[in-house]
Amino acid sequence: MSTATITSTAAPRARSNHRAAFWSVAYAFAAMLAFSAVPTPLYGIYQHRDGFSSFAVTVIFAAYAVGVVISLFTVGHLSDWHGRRRLMVPALAAGIVSAVVFLAWKDLPGLIVARLIGGLGVGAITPTATAWLAELHGTDRPRASVRRAQIVATGANLGGIGIGPLVSGALAQWVAAPLTVPYVVCLVALIAALALVAISPETREPIVPRPRYRARRVAVPADARTAYIASGIAAAIAFAAFGLFTSLAPTFLADTLHRGSHLLAGASAFSVFAAAVLAQSVLAAQPARTLLRGGIAGLLTGLGLLVAAVWLGQPSLALFVIGGVIAGAGAGTVFKGAVATVSAMAVPAQRAEALAGMFLAGYAGLSVPVLGLGILTQYASARVSLLAFAGFLTAVLLPATPALVGAQRPAVSTRSGT
Repeated sequence: MSTATITSTAAPRARSNHRAAFWSVAYAFAAMLAFSAVPTPLYGIYQHRDGFSSFAVTVIFAAYAVGVVISLFTVGHLSDWHGRRRLMVPALAAGIVSAVVFLAWKDLPGLIVARLIGGLGVGAITPTATAWLAELHGTDRPRASVRRAQIVATGANLGGIGIGPLVSGALAQWVAAPLTVPYVVCLVALIAALALVAISPETREPIVPRPRYRARRVAVPADARTAYIASGIAAAIAFAAFGLFTSLAPTFLADTLHRGSHLLAGASAFSVFAAAVLAQSVLAAQPARTLLRGGIAGLLTGLGLLVAAVWLGQPSLALFVIGGVIAGAGAGTVFKGAVATVSAMAVPAQRAEALAGMFLAGYAGLSVPVLGLGILTQYASARVSLLAFAGFLTAVLLPATPALVGAQRPAVSTRSGT
C-alpha cells in the first residue's frame, strides 16, 4: 500500500476518533457539572433530618464555590502545559471522590468536605473541557465554524447544572434512599466518563521543557478599567442569580410556597438553567451590547417576578417558576455578553488572564450574596430576605449598566495586572 493510500485512510479514521472523543468529553463535562448540582433538591432532606439552618445550606454551597475558585486559579490553566486529558482525568477523579464522601459521610462536615472536593474538580474541568471540545471540533471539522463547539460546551456546562437537580429531585421523590441513590447514579456516570476520557485522543501535547509553575494571573486592561469592572459586576450578579436556584430556592418553595416536592425543587432549578442555555444558543450571533441590554432587562424582570410571587396575598408557584425562567434566561445572556465584552477589550495575548478576573468576580457572586441571603434568613422572614437579595442585586447592577453597554471598543496593548 502506498504512502498516499495510508494517509487517505488514516485521516478519516483520525477524524472519526476525534468525533467520538468530542461527544465523550461533552458527556464527561455534563456529567461533572450535573453532579455539582445534585445536592440542590436534597438540602431540604438534610435539613429535616439534622435540623440545620438555611445558613448552613449556604455554607455548604459556598464551600463548592471556594473549591471552584481555588482550582480555577491554581490548576485550571495547566492543561495548556501538560495536555487536556492529563488534567481532565484527575478532575473527574475528584468528582468520584466527592461522590464517595457524600455516600460515606452524610453529616454537615462531610457535606462541606464533599462540596469542596467537587468544586476543585469543577474548577479544573471547566476550562479544560471547553478548550478540548474546541480542539476536537477543529480536527473533526477543520473548515466548520467554532459555533458548534461553543454551543455544546455551553450546553454541557449550564445544561449539566440543570439536569443534575432534575434527576436527583426525581430520584429523591420516588426512591427509598434519597440521600444514597442519587450519588450512586452520579458515581456510575462519573466512572463511565473517566473511562471514556482516558481513551480519548490528546490534542495538546506537553510543553518541553516544562514551564515553571505559576498560578493563573489576572490582567485588567488599563485603558478600560471601568468597563472591565462593570463586566465583573455583571458576571457576579448573573452567578448570584444562579446561586439562588442551586442553594436556597428549594427552601423558599417549601417554606413560603408550601411546595415540599423534591421533584419540583429539582425541576425549578432545571428550568432556570435550561432557559439560560436556550437564551445563549438563540442569541449567540447577537453583539455584546444587545446581549447585555436584553439580559439585564430579563434578569431584573425575573427577580421582580420572584419577589412578587412570594409577596402576593396568596403566594404564586406559577409566578415563581416564570420569574425563575426569565431570570435564568437573563442571567445566561448577561454572562455571555460580559464574556464577549472582556474578550473584545483585551489584547489576544492577555485575553485568558482578563477572563480569569471576570470568572473570579463571577464566583465571588456565586458565594458571597447567597451567603448573605442565608444569614438574613436567620433574622428575617423568607419574603423579606428574598426582597433584600433582589434589591441588592438590582442596586449593584444598575449603576454598572451604562459603563457595561457602552464598552464595546477593542482595547490596545496597555496592560495592568498581577
